[in-house]
Amino acid sequence: MVTTETWQRRALFRSELRARLLIDILYHYRGSTYLLHEFVIMPDHIHVLITPNTSLEKAVQFIKGGFSYRSKKELGSSIEIWQKGFQDRRIRDAADYDVHLNYIRQNPVRKKLCERAEDYTYSSAHAAVGAPEGAPLQSNSEQSNSERGPAESLHDKVQSNLARLSPLQSKNRIA
Repeated sequence: MVTTETWQRRALFRSELRARLLIDILYHYRGSTYLLHEFVIMPDHIHVLITPNTSLEKAVQFIKGGFSYRSKKELGSSIEIWQKGFQDRRIRDAADYDVHLNYIRQNPVRKKLCERAEDYTYSSAHAAVGAPEGAPLQSNSEQSNSERGPAESLHDKVQSNLARLSPLQSKNRIA
């Protein structure tokens, strides 16, 4: 999971144009640069749950740099957008995945931007945005195996992959 903040924690993503542009950037690079599992765009920071196809630093550079470039080009904005760097948290196993998924989805609720995660427009939990490719529509704890049907959720794939790893590998594995 990656968290990055706007320059001086300015609430730049209260602007619908900026928030929608960032969603477009997130979807533009998915598949080629990273797998996008979950995201939320808060007024002054973002959280993304990704599996990079390249280095994590490069994946974040595509997100931040891509947004900065298009913001300047399409919105005519020359302001500083991002703080330098980012924070990352490695996902250890399926239970850790669920913890981070819920953290991302509930962030707007905790900050009183909405009452339910599904109501927050700038999140993968929002129905109009839809879950990113490969992301579960619900966390494992919200949906039983019998309700899932034939489609295996990302959570199940993570659990399956972790089960195949040796104990040493699974301690150091990114989901």
